[in-house]
Amino acid sequence: MNRFHFVFRVVGFSFGAIQRPDYDDTPNPEFLNPSWMASIPDDQPLSVVTMPGTHNTMSLYGGVYAECQTWSLASQLRAGIRFLDVRVRHVNGNLTIHHGVSYQWAHFGQVLEGVFDFLHEYPSETVLMRVKEEFSETNNIYGAVVDFIHRYGHWELLWHSRLVPTMAEARGKLIILQDFTGPDLGMRYGSLDIADAWKVPSLLNLEEKWQSVYKHLEAAPSGNMAQIFLTYSSGAGVFAHPRAVAKGINPQLYEYLQAKTDQNQRLGIICMDFPAAPIIQTIINFQLREVVKTNKTDVKRAIFYFRYMAKHFAANN
Repeated sequence: MNRFHFVFRVVGFSFGAIQRPDYDDTPNPEFLNPSWMASIPDDQPLSVVTMPGTHNTMSLYGGVYAECQTWSLASQLRAGIRFLDVRVRHVNGNLTIHHGVSYQWAHFGQVLEGVFDFLHEYPSETVLMRVKEEFSETNNIYGAVVDFIHRYGHWELLWHSRLVPTMAEARGKLIILQDFTGPDLGMRYGSLDIADAWKVPSLLNLEEKWQSVYKHLEAAPSGNMAQIFLTYSSGAGVFAHPRAVAKGINPQLYEYLQAKTDQNQRLGIICMDFPAAPIIQTIINFQLREVVKTNKTDVKRAIFYFRYMAKHFAANN
């Protein structure tokens, strides 16, 4: 199949919702997986857990160039999503949810309520949430974020450290991945090893996008086990809206994951647009078994060093 035939097939001409094993833009997941973290050992560091996430988690409105998901926050969490990408517009202390110019008919307090309601119902789980300012340039959202947490969330149920927790430490907690300036509120988003080649100018660039995803996933199993790896499979551009990119990348991601199911590897967080329940399940199944037991001392040493360096950095900043 040549490149132009591939592009033609990806764009498609169907206006109906699609539910495939790798891609789902229907209103509800095919099946749910709300408590999958319960089986992960308490002493396992979060950095060696492989988990599914969503890019622009709350972007359900605004047309094809703004929409990245079709499931509600509650449905995403119950389907097994554990990494959320939340963008807030800051105006006079208010934090509304945006994707670029597109208002998503929600505010940050509703996101917090949804996450904490879920954690109350499923205390075996943890949720990681990147928080980033979008469609405003105040560069000063820290105070508003703290205010919203006190008003709509539970301060005591946050992970109050920039260090990587174990599963025992993380259960029942929201871990803020702080992508904004200010005192420590949680972990720093920039401390993760991140691949986010989101610019896909046209569907002719899908192969370049896939290579970015592939290379980072290949690096994750041998990467620093004390550091969380985060790979975005999402992308968009002027001639490639998020749905079209997901229709082209998600099948390759699913095929890649299916081929590795027996290899017992840490892949980190895989963050997607329009994921489907089967690909979420496939990602969940990538939990380390004997490798963690065999290399537990090495992992503990790496985490000790990582925490020491983090404390040293905090003491000097």
